Amino acid sequence: MSFRRHGNSGFTLTELMLTIAVLGTIVAIGLPVMTDITAATKLSEASRTVEREFQSARLKAVSSNRVLRVRTNCPAPGYIRTVELLGTAADTASNRCVQTAYPFPPPDTEITTRPNLDGPVRTIPNNATVSDVVLQFAPDGTVTQVVGGVPTVIAAPVTVTVTRQSKSKSMTVNNIGKIQLQ
Repeated sequence: MSFRRHGNSGFTLTELMLTIAVLGTIVAIGLPVMTDITAATKLSEASRTVEREFQSARLKAVSSNRVLRVRTNCPAPGYIRTVELLGTAADTASNRCVQTAYPFPPPDTEITTRPNLDGPVRTIPNNATVSDVVLQFAPDGTVTQVVGGVPTVIAAPVTVTVTRQSKSKSMTVNNIGKIQLQ
């Protein structure tokens, strides 16, 4: 009687080490690429948040027939808020972005009481910052830039820049209310 010996069906140590080395190389090459993709995604998310705030303010100004302002870095860098124009000194008050002074939602929802359309203070996600700008949206959908508390007609589109970790993305807003994310 003779016995035939069948080959071992396992892996040798050399084969396992070679496989681990190849996988390690692939991971080392792919990690920086994945990091860049993640950073770009986070910047895009922050940019879309700012763009949506502008779009929402424009639509709300038209639908409510009221003038609204979007204030960036309100009350501090990394925040944004839409506030209703009151036509008083409160429009340029330093506490206009403080929710305790101008709460959201308003305590009185009577349509004649103002401000009724102040939005919440929103955090721009992922530790992103935005250039300092105040845009005023009129009931007809047009836009002016507020400089020193005074609405100024936009001759050329206003560029708003969102920055995160030394990378930035910009959007433009023109005087007829077109908001375009670059």
